[in-house]
Amino acid sequence: MHDNTAQAIARIRLLVCDFDGVLTDNRVYVDQDGREMVACNRSDSLGIELLRREAGIETVVISKEKNAVVQARCDKMRISCCHGIDDKVPVLETLARERGIALSEIAYIGNDVNDLECMRRCGLGVAVADAHRLVLDEADVILRKNGGCGAVREFIDMLVERK
Repeated sequence: MHDNTAQAIARIRLLVCDFDGVLTDNRVYVDQDGREMVACNRSDSLGIELLRREAGIETVVISKEKNAVVQARCDKMRISCCHGIDDKVPVLETLARERGIALSEIAYIGNDVNDLECMRRCGLGVAVADAHRLVLDEADVILRKNGGCGAVREFIDMLVERK
C-alpha cells in the first residue's frame, strides 16, 4: 500500500457503500411470485459493527436499486440507507454536510460505472475485486475479495488497523 493511501485510510470518518455488487455478489434471486432475494456475507455485517464500535466510523449505503431487500438488510445491520437513487453525488454531499465532514474523509466502495462519480469525489475510492474494468482503473484501493464475499470486511479491517 502506498504511503498516501495509508494516510488517506487514516483520515476516513465515514464509509459509504453501494449495495448490489458490494454487499452482495450482484446476483438477484426471483421466486415465482416475483419477490427478489439477495445473498449477503455475514463477515461484512460483523465488520460494519466492529467499525462502528472500534473506530467510531458510521457506514451508509447509497443504492440505485429501489427494493425493500436493500432497506431490510441495512435495517438489520443498523446502518443508514438511501436507495432508489439515480444520482448518488448529491446524496453523498448531503451526508458529508450533515455530518460536518469533508468529502476527503469519506471512503466509497463501488463496483460499477454508476459509482465512479462518488469514488472520484471521495478521499478514497475503493473497488471490489470483480468490479467493472473502468472502476478498477480509477480505484485508489482494489480489494482482493469480490463483492458479497467479504470485500467490505476486508476494507474495514484496513480501516480499523489504522485507527
